[in-house]
Amino acid sequence: MTTPDDPKQEPPQPPPPLGQTPGFGQPPSYGPAGFGQTCPEQPPPGSPGQPPPGAPTYGQPEGFGQPPAGPYGYPAAPPPPQGPVVGPGGLIRDPETGVYIPAGTKVASVGRRIGAYFLSFVLVIVTLVIGYAIWGLIVWGKGTTPALQVLGMKAWRVDQPGVPGWGRMALREIVGRLVEGLAITSIISFVLFVSGDKRQALHDMIASTTVIHDPNKVLG
Repeated sequence: MTTPDDPKQEPPQPPPPLGQTPGFGQPPSYGPAGFGQTCPEQPPPGSPGQPPPGAPTYGQPEGFGQPPAGPYGYPAAPPPPQGPVVGPGGLIRDPETGVYIPAGTKVASVGRRIGAYFLSFVLVIVTLVIGYAIWGLIVWGKGTTPALQVLGMKAWRVDQPGVPGWGRMALREIVGRLVEGLAITSIISFVLFVSGDKRQALHDMIASTTVIHDPNKVLG
């Protein structure tokens, strides 16, 4: 005996066409995500129950990914560019050695100093020794030596910034060179010169000097 269909019961759905999965063409379900269901769409930020825009998420510090805020909420201004450090008398602090030197000059590089060392031997031979000695006695008063003069360099005092006078140059070139006359002291002098922060060889340390490159003849 058959019973009449319940009017509240939904009529059976016809089977899907061949090659189509169940639910094809139907709107996505917003219920709990499960097998065969799409995940519900997330409500936009700021809606009820959602964090405001820009709020940190779990595991992120506040302000993550945001530019640093300055006064009144505007981005902070970039730091001003760092210029040269000016010392007494308008001298500029060399960033590599910390020596205060005139603007337009720079502390001589290791390669240029080594070049001056070998050039001095060539000049001694060319001037027959006596000529080099006389030349040196003249230019010591200008704070330089024949080899340094040819390469546009001068000695420079590190204890009291300035060009050394004749007496200090004599201390540097006579006493300092005599101390460096031995092989072991020459090696020590070279190591001190290469590794020192002010590029001072042993004869420089004796006279408290270093060497600066003056290509524009700022010091005459």
